[in-house]
This record gives sequence, C-alpha cells and structure tokens, in this order.
Amino acid sequence: MKRAALVVAAVAAALVTPTANAAEPVRFATFNASLNRATEGELLADLSTPDDEQARKVAEVVQRVRPDVLLLNEFDYVPGGAAVDAFRTNYLARSQHGADPIDYPHVYTAPVNTGVPSGMDLDNDGTTGGPGDAHGFGDFPGQYGMVVLSKYPIGQARTFQQFRWADMPGARLPDDPATPEPGDWFTPEELAQVRLSSKSHWDLPIDVGGRTVHFLTSHPTPPAFDGPEKRNALRNQDEIRFWADYVTPNRGDYIYDDEGVRGGLRPGARFVVAGDQNSDPLDGDSNGIRELLHAPRVIDPRPGSAGAVEASVTQGGANGTHRGSPYFDTGDFDDESPGNLRVDHVLPSAPLVPLRSEVFWPTADDELSRLNDASDHHLVWVDVLP
Repeated sequence: MKRAALVVAAVAAALVTPTANAAEPVRFATFNASLNRATEGELLADLSTPDDEQARKVAEVVQRVRPDVLLLNEFDYVPGGAAVDAFRTNYLARSQHGADPIDYPHVYTAPVNTGVPSGMDLDNDGTTGGPGDAHGFGDFPGQYGMVVLSKYPIGQARTFQQFRWADMPGARLPDDPATPEPGDWFTPEELAQVRLSSKSHWDLPIDVGGRTVHFLTSHPTPPAFDGPEKRNALRNQDEIRFWADYVTPNRGDYIYDDEGVRGGLRPGARFVVAGDQNSDPLDGDSNGIRELLHAPRVIDPRPGSAGAVEASVTQGGANGTHRGSPYFDTGDFDDESPGNLRVDHVLPSAPLVPLRSEVFWPTADDELSRLNDASDHHLVWVDVLP
C-alpha cells in the first residue's frame, strides 16, 4: 500500500472506531536542545539556578509548544536524574517570558555510550583514551545524553546501549583504506566489543489512556568528522537501520536488549520513532533516514515551517544547492556546508492517526523568533490520535 493510501486508511479507521473518536490527540515531540556542556557537572551547576539564559529559552520553547511526550537530545546524563530534575523545577515549572509553566510527572533517563572509555584505540590514531576512543564520542560519560519527559506513565524501558555493531547482519563496518582487506578498521578484539549506538536506543512504552505507544528514541552519531574510512557515516546509517529492522516483522530477530532479551517490536504494536537522526532524506552526508521512512507502517507527517524557508533564502550558501524543500528543515547549520537540513524526525506508525505537525521555527517578524537561537536544532512535533 502506498504511503498516502496508508494515511487515508488510518484516518478512515479512526473515524469509524468509537474509541478512537473519543480519544484526545497526543503531541509527540523531539528537540535537540544543545543542553550539553564541556565538562562533567557543568550542566547540573547551570540548571541548579533559574538563571541560565539558554536553558530558559529551551524551556520557553517547550512551554510554547507544550508536547505531551518529549525527547530531549544533547542533555548531559547525570546519575540519579539530578540534572533533569533541576531543569523541571527551575525552568519548566517557572513561567518563561509569560509562557505557562508545564509539568511532566514522568521522566526517563539512563546511561549512554558517549564518553564511556572503551580501553581500545577505536580511532586508530596510535593512542588509547579520549573522546574518539570512547564507545560514543564524548569527553566524559553521559555527555550529549538523552531524556524523555512525559505527561503519561512510562512503562518498563527496553534499552540497547550495549548491542554490538558486528552483531547486526550486513553491518556497514568501516574499512581501513590502507589495507587490502575489507571492513578491517576494527581488530577482531575490538569488533567483539564495539557498540552500535553512539548514545543509546530506547523503547519506552507510553501508557496513553490504556493504549501502549512505544516511543522509540535515539540520537545517531553525525555522519561527519571522520576520515576516508567513513566510520561515523556508516555508523549513522546502521543506527537508523536498527529501528527499521526493529519495527519490521521477522527482520529484528537478531536484536538483543541490555537484559539479553531477543527480538524486535511485537507485530502490530503502535510506535513513534523520534530523535535527532542526523540524516536528511535528500541532502547532507547521510540519507540513511530513507530506510526508516520506508519501513512498514511508518508514516511521515512531513512537518515544516515558514521560518526554515525564510532562513534558507536569507542565509544562502549551500542551501541554494539542496534537492529537498527548505520547508522541512529542522537544523540551522553552517551556511557554506552543509547548510540547513531536515535531521530531526517524529515518525508515527499506523494505526496512529497524524492530525497536525510542525517545526517550531518562527519567522523574523514573529516575536518568538528570539527563541530561534536556543539551539542549532528546532523542536519538531506531531499530534496523533492513539
């Protein structure tokens, strides 16, 4: 069934189903908030008072959009959730610039791979240690972490932080261009330990009025900052492919979680994939998101904004060479390279019914455009009927 027909069928089913008719829309969102800091403990210190200007802007964006379920990427992980608790108390629970406070009684955060030492020379620079040799690029454990805030209860999480890259069938393993052997950037000993996820992959079951919606969250590595071996670009594609396999019946049988339980998502289960995937369908250094966009039951609501169009025109540079419409851009990047891209995605599954979607990117004549520099990414949201 073609994608447009799939959406029409889902809407029609909702209109004739009494429970769906009575349901309230649920707003799912993702926001790479750039609430990462250069040193361990710095974010917690910044959030321990209500005076951090960037955090105030991030909080106001959230208060203006008011998602029901929200993934924040690039939010440094602090054991015990101290940083996210401080953010809720000192920022979200306080009015920012006249916006109504917002409460999220349910929170999930957990360790990620960024900054976790591997004890191996994964970047092949002849030394061991530092961000390039960590399981995920980072200066300290938890840098660039993730957190989910929800108005609905979050069930038992399924995490895939330790899933090994080499255990993915057909893994796109990097190749050392200086040797004749294919896929030999990592030694056999390294392959036995190298993890797929640069941060983590989480399956969080959200209880929405008695129906479970699996919130599938991640933040693949940027497909850049590497050499001819394309280690990051290849990893980015396989991190995205993980979710495509996970939601496709019989394709996720190889997957195991951090508790050792095998298999992908139960066939027919409702889900929303969300996160900064660092992948644009048409432009940039990775188009791996296309594999996920074409996975069974995945619906692309194609959120956009007039602000992104305006930015593309006024900033010029590489934006003028892009194949994709700037209306769908979510990231405001260097004008010369790569330009602005659509890298942040919220993708519901049938039989969820997408009603509205948008990228929060106000135009220059909008008073809220003062929030455009809260991060180099913009919040993306989708309203669905569960």
